[in-house]
Parts: sequence; C-alpha cells; structure tokens
Amino acid sequence: MNIALIPARLESFRLPHKPLINIQQIPLVIHVAMRVSMSKLVDKIIVCTDSKKIYNVVKCYGFEVLMTKKKHKNGTERVAEIAKNLKAELVIDIQCDACFLDPEEISRLIKFHKKNKKFDIVIPHSEYRVKNDISAVKIISNLDNEIIYLSRKDVPLSFKKKINYFKRHQDFISFKPRSLQKFVKLKSSPLEQIEGIELLRAIENNFKLGTYKILDDSEVCSINTKLDLKKGKLRMKNDKFFKRYSKIV
Repeated sequence: MNIALIPARLESFRLPHKPLINIQQIPLVIHVAMRVSMSKLVDKIIVCTDSKKIYNVVKCYGFEVLMTKKKHKNGTERVAEIAKNLKAELVIDIQCDACFLDPEEISRLIKFHKKNKKFDIVIPHSEYRVKNDISAVKIISNLDNEIIYLSRKDVPLSFKKKINYFKRHQDFISFKPRSLQKFVKLKSSPLEQIEGIELLRAIENNFKLGTYKILDDSEVCSINTKLDLKKGKLRMKNDKFFKRYSKIV
C-alpha cells in the first residue's frame, strides 16, 4: 500500500493560516488532496494536522484527516507520527502548499522508488535557473542518482565549466516506512544545523537518498509568500487539473 500523508499546520510566518487560504474558492490543502487523489498509484490519503480548524475543513470535503501532537518541529515528524500506526510499502510526504503538483509525478515517484529499492528516501528534482535563491534547496547527486549533498547555495559552482541550471529539491518525498521512523528519532546533525536543511541529517547518518528529474521543467509552484499567492490565483484559473476537480468539489 502506498500512503500519501499531507502535513498541515496553521502557524506559518509568511502566510498565516496558509492551508486554509482559498484559491478559486477552494482551500489550499484541498487543492493538494484533490491532486493527490488523481494519482492511480496512491492507495490512501491522510491530512495530518494539530489544528481543529484544518481538521473540520478537511472533513467537510470528505478527505481523511487525523490529529497529531502539537509538539512536532516540522512536517516530517507530523507525518511519522501517523505513519507509525499504518502498514505501508511507501510513505509519500507531500507539502500542503504544493497546489500545482502533477498527479502523474506522484505516480512516477512511487514507480521510481519501487524500482530503486536501495534508496531509503527519494527526492525528485526540477531544473532551476534562478541564481542566489537561498529559499531553494539544491541537490548534488552522483552518476547512480544518489544524493550526496543538499545546499541552499548555488551548487555545483561554475568554476571550470558553466552550468545552465541547478537541481531543485521538490516538495514531495518518498520514504520507506522503517527509514522514516529511524530518521525522526535521530538528533539534529551538524550540517543540518548549518544549512537549515532537514534531510542533511539523513545523509550524515548514511541513509541512501535518491533523486530523478521530474518530467515538467516548469516549477511545481508552492505557495509560500503573498507574491506566490497572487501568482497562484492567476495560474489556477487555467490549470488543467483544477478544471477537472473543480467540478466535483
């Protein structure tokens, strides 16, 4: 069974109550859940939250939602709490603001991880051409698609040879269930504390992390700022997946 878990909380510094912000009259978290439901390889979807407001809204739209403890530092811990009591082959962690995610990319993630079982964690990447954007995490991988480092800096550095793009860490990640539980029990690691990138902890503790490039080179836009929200509202009007599910929500 492949289980998609969507962590959602109200406390967002840049966009308060972000999961419940409406885009074309539908809450952000529901856009994500609807798109995930369109993936043929996802067997179960659960929104994981510590908020009664989010819980009630998700329930109203007919999706499964479970309450978590409030003490969690991040979405991975929230997902791990729920995943601990579920039987799954893979756990797919999907950010609640990834409202333009292509359902087929979720299926590709599942297929890739099942084909490459040596990986504990798989993080897809897109081609990213913006320079000096520390909010975008870049991936360094080897010839076997194994991630060897993650950074907010522009890596690799164009010193001898110019590069046209970076590999940008995407907001939907596949975990082996046992690896997820092992990961959240580990203490924050030195490189994680320096870069502020959670999954560096996995690399420092010798987990095997894999990656592949998503098919669509256009950005899987997440909503993090007021500008993102403004652009997202315009983009959603013509989004092909929105046109499908907007009729049944």
